[in-house]
Amino acid sequence: MGIVKIDDALHEDARRASQVLCRSINAQAEFWMKIGMFAEANPTLSFNDIVTAQLAAASVRVADKTAA
Repeated sequence: MGIVKIDDALHEDARRASQVLCRSINAQAEFWMKIGMFAEANPTLSFNDIVTAQLAAASVRVADKTAA
């Protein structure tokens, strides 16, 4: 595990977002990094597409709101 230097303002944004989303600051920063990595590798996918694909890869069943 390494140490990552980030801008103080970005760290504050991660802290605030982590409180809203019930994550640790580290978990919030890791989430943003993962989403950014997937977005760069798959520029045609939306945020929702990326999250849905990651949930499926983790075998998380997500209710389909269109199948009512």
